[in-house]
Amino acid sequence: MSTGTVDTQRRLDDQHLALFGYRREFRRVFTKFGAFGISFSIIGLFPSIASVLGYAIPNGGTASMVWGWLTASVFILAIGLAMAELASAIPTSGGLYFWTYQYASPQWRKPLAWAVGYCNTIGCIAAVASIDWGCATQIMAAATLTNPSFSPAVGETFAVYLAVVISHALLCCFKTSVLAHLQNAYVILNIALCLGILIAVPIATPKEYHNKASYALGEFTNLDGWPNGFAFILSWMSPVWTICSFDASVHISEEVVSAATAVPWGIVLAVSTSGVLGTAILITLSFFMGTDMEAIANNPIGQPMATILFNSLGKKTTLAFWVIMVTVQYMMGSSMLLAASRQTFAFARDGALPFSTYLYRLNSFTEAPVNTVWFSAVGAILLGLLAFAGPAAIDAVFALSVVGLYVAYSIPIICRFCAPPDTFRRGPFHLGRWGRPVAVVAVLFMALISVIFLFPSRPQTNRTDMNYTIVVMGVVLLLSFAWYYVHGKNEFQGPRSTTTTRLLPPRQGQGQT
Repeated sequence: MSTGTVDTQRRLDDQHLALFGYRREFRRVFTKFGAFGISFSIIGLFPSIASVLGYAIPNGGTASMVWGWLTASVFILAIGLAMAELASAIPTSGGLYFWTYQYASPQWRKPLAWAVGYCNTIGCIAAVASIDWGCATQIMAAATLTNPSFSPAVGETFAVYLAVVISHALLCCFKTSVLAHLQNAYVILNIALCLGILIAVPIATPKEYHNKASYALGEFTNLDGWPNGFAFILSWMSPVWTICSFDASVHISEEVVSAATAVPWGIVLAVSTSGVLGTAILITLSFFMGTDMEAIANNPIGQPMATILFNSLGKKTTLAFWVIMVTVQYMMGSSMLLAASRQTFAFARDGALPFSTYLYRLNSFTEAPVNTVWFSAVGAILLGLLAFAGPAAIDAVFALSVVGLYVAYSIPIICRFCAPPDTFRRGPFHLGRWGRPVAVVAVLFMALISVIFLFPSRPQTNRTDMNYTIVVMGVVLLLSFAWYYVHGKNEFQGPRSTTTTRLLPPRQGQGQT
């Protein structure tokens, strides 16, 4: 687009935003590629696969790696399509809780919007924690590759994690224009890493680690003891955790040019590209990782992916790829914190968070929501402290980043189809008659996954190996609803209009916001 055309589109976007009740507060500097880039860079693909490959290998081996990923990717795309329709209809940074408030029935709109807003906010902060913890463990894995006798303590890993989170907070305080340009670089490096793995692994892997197609695509290895069918479903945790947090595109809606088109397509392209490229990576690995799944799953390096690459590429080449992978993982964390800060800013704008008046501010120099950046970073640091309670506790943070977000994704999709037919005004991206069946598939899948994520890794478990996701999630929801009854029930009125023009008038039974 020419400069004049872009400026015209920005004005139209600002007018469109005003019709939803908000005045422009951010500069629109993200392009369509940037809207795709933030979700795709958060997905991170290869680093994310490396972080959670341990879910697939014990629960089916190569068969689950390939077919589990492919199956779950189709269902995740249904979630992305259902969300894209809503994002096109109402492109605001608050996104999910705004949609919930608009489409829910009058008696339920406030508590549901509150619940979705908190699940989305906490899910985003938990995603920052899980991505940055993955980055810290990958840095330690690189140290172990260099010095096999080194075994990092939890405190050492947490110190690295702390440094990563703080550096991300400093980075996200920069001008939005700087962060938008960084997203483009993130995407390029991310794709380059994936292509490098796809080329290098088949060429360099010694013959002893080559697998036949019958093994790579059909051998089911069950190491954890669950029935095979359930083990296969448990392997879905790998793609579900990887291809997640794509609502990031929604949270920068007020910073995107042509938001009603760019944001939904950004979501769909990020999810579909990750599904296809991830399948290619996992097929490649399954053909060139050997057959000793137990040795890979329980390797002394502490990272299944590091072991696979070490066997295929040798120490020096593995370290070279690992440095790039850690860099991409680091980029994922900064993108996720950027999205989390925008969700937090939007929720504070509507008075739902503690200290909302303080959080709802933009820095006069960088025009960035610095206070919500640090609020989100501190929240991630607090969640990271669970690492001292053991591996099961920090795994609960990984699960919380999915379960919390899936609750937030499901409710507005359900409310949209439960609302009167004339309530939903579709945007330029829509599925037509396929909207309802796609939404049903998406919601059912999210409901199943939210339950699956509460199971322990093995059927015989103890206090140490227990899955504490339900405890962490329960405490978070209890505190958020306690705050609702103390503060929100009377003070929270849903989205607060900051302008005088609205496209979406209050529904019957609602007060003016």
